[in-house]
Amino acid sequence: MNAYESLNFARLNLSATALANLTQLGYTAMTPIQAASLPLTLAGQDLIAQASTGSGKTAAFGLPLVEKLQATDMAIQALVLCPTRELADQVTQEIRRLARATGNIKVVTLCGGVALRGQVMSLEHGAHVVVGTPGRILDHLERGSLNLQTVKTLVLDEADRMLDMGFMEDIAKVVKQCAKDRQTLLFSATYPEGIAQLASQFMRKPQTVTVQAQHSATKIRQVFVQVKEGERLNAVSQVLSHFRPESTLAFCNTKQQCRDLVAVLQAQDFSALALYGELDQRERDQVLIQFANRSCSVLVATDVAARGLDVAQLEAVINVDVTPDSEVHIHRIGRTGRGDAEGLAISLASMDEMGNVGKIELLQGRESVWMPLAHMTPAAGGVLRPPMATLQIVGGRKEKIRAGDVLGALTGEAGFTREQVGKINVNEFSTYVAVARSIAKQAVDKLSSGRVKGRSVKVRLMEDALGR
Repeated sequence: MNAYESLNFARLNLSATALANLTQLGYTAMTPIQAASLPLTLAGQDLIAQASTGSGKTAAFGLPLVEKLQATDMAIQALVLCPTRELADQVTQEIRRLARATGNIKVVTLCGGVALRGQVMSLEHGAHVVVGTPGRILDHLERGSLNLQTVKTLVLDEADRMLDMGFMEDIAKVVKQCAKDRQTLLFSATYPEGIAQLASQFMRKPQTVTVQAQHSATKIRQVFVQVKEGERLNAVSQVLSHFRPESTLAFCNTKQQCRDLVAVLQAQDFSALALYGELDQRERDQVLIQFANRSCSVLVATDVAARGLDVAQLEAVINVDVTPDSEVHIHRIGRTGRGDAEGLAISLASMDEMGNVGKIELLQGRESVWMPLAHMTPAAGGVLRPPMATLQIVGGRKEKIRAGDVLGALTGEAGFTREQVGKINVNEFSTYVAVARSIAKQAVDKLSSGRVKGRSVKVRLMEDALGR
């Protein structure tokens, strides 16, 4: 079989009308994620697919979903959960295009920001497919205007983003309302711990496919800086002051060096936190939440502690030491420059580490670019502060607090705009919300004197708790 035949939709178990429709839509050959996943999903298997936006993933789950639809049955046969209204609208349009050959298929979009009344009336007339955000789907379930007992295909699209936005509890409630004998398809650009938790709870022997974007050497600017052993930690602050990245992951080879570097950076007024093996789960969660929601500029970590960590929009990686394992070096720097973004990777190397640098050059097939430490001069603007700050609210899933409750309190009575509110993480006993740094103190006061889900709450600014 040649390369074209292996990517030809005709080799799939699709109906003739579906293949003709794909040709009309201009689908000439499968993308890598479609080629890897469609044979499994069309065979009815549950799937965990790791693929980024723009990889053709909507058709990867849309085709098997549409193939199962019975146009004469107006019960809801498929549900697609999305993190945002914008994505839900895109998915709806694509499913409608893919379903053109299947008959008169009705796809309903259920998202916030639109009056419930119109959505309820639309559901009263029946639908084959529902696409929506977890919070609004849950609203309809609680009102009794939506029944998911007939769902044959459940899709969690951009599952990592839904978890980032604090939808874990809502997703769980929605999934429990779906038919038990359904097919579940989970698509995610990254694979945080919560994905494994979702899979173990709601999927049946899922197959896993991963289509990683290859990190182009031109997208990640690599610079090596020669340092003496005694100047290594201060060299990190020089690098940060020179390049001024908003979000930096600094790798150390030991836990002690992590602690030492964070102490040096914090003393120089950098927003820095450490992540290493001895932290308990609560401490680890708080550190990761603040870094991921852009309340902390620098995360200092060991390789073991950072395993599985994937942060969107990571601008820079700093290797405080050169790792003796050149494969680990490739993995470290590949965390920046994701998607369409460009990344920066700085490696500090002493004379004793030049052998390790040589191994990296051999693996990469090119010589390293060096920049003298003396050229690392502070850029204008002083120490770069992170754009967000994190508020901790006492109360979480145990108190039935949802991300939407916190967002509503901040944008309603408190009077802030949606743009001033960042990621919301609802844990078992605490809720963390990122807000624009300029309104952080005001937001604490407003939430403390107001109400969340009809009750008074205790709120504190995490930076105050950490003594920064």
